[in-house]
Amino acid sequence: MIQIRDQRFEKFLSNEEIQTCIKELAQKIDQDYKNKALVILGILNGSFLFVADLVKYLTIDPEISFLKFASYEGTSSSGQVHDLIGINENLADKHLLIVEDIVDSGTTLAHIMAILQDKKAASIETATLFFKPEAYQQTIPLRYIGKEIPNLFVVGYGMDYLGKGRSLTELYQLKKPD
Repeated sequence: MIQIRDQRFEKFLSNEEIQTCIKELAQKIDQDYKNKALVILGILNGSFLFVADLVKYLTIDPEISFLKFASYEGTSSSGQVHDLIGINENLADKHLLIVEDIVDSGTTLAHIMAILQDKKAASIETATLFFKPEAYQQTIPLRYIGKEIPNLFVVGYGMDYLGKGRSLTELYQLKKPD
């Protein structure tokens, strides 16, 4: 049990379990993008640890860039997406892999896909370390999913609660009231 600001969280996944998911995703990505011009687009802030570990396990050598959007307020999605850092690279004829820490409602993902549609990419796919199928409200297919999790608020491994908890190496879920 840990305390972050005014909330208590209990361990949900160990770092070993997270790393196993990432290694499996890396193997699939290696197979699918061998001899292709891959650009990994990490979605900040949450994906920074995931992207760092993912590229360590890849044998291919992708370009890496980051985009930043905001959609969360406290422990829930605001339903609106705000662009904070955009795309500076030429993405024409390259294979794009959007890398998210977690996909819940899919609102941010839909926003990103809309932005990328006019970039003339060879392909656009998605990878997420965690996926909440119960919360997903989009029809965008998710190509690579590390682990499906229940629709609970989680923190750690890049994800935060009011700016804190990102550096935790394990994943924690919000503790239900007693």
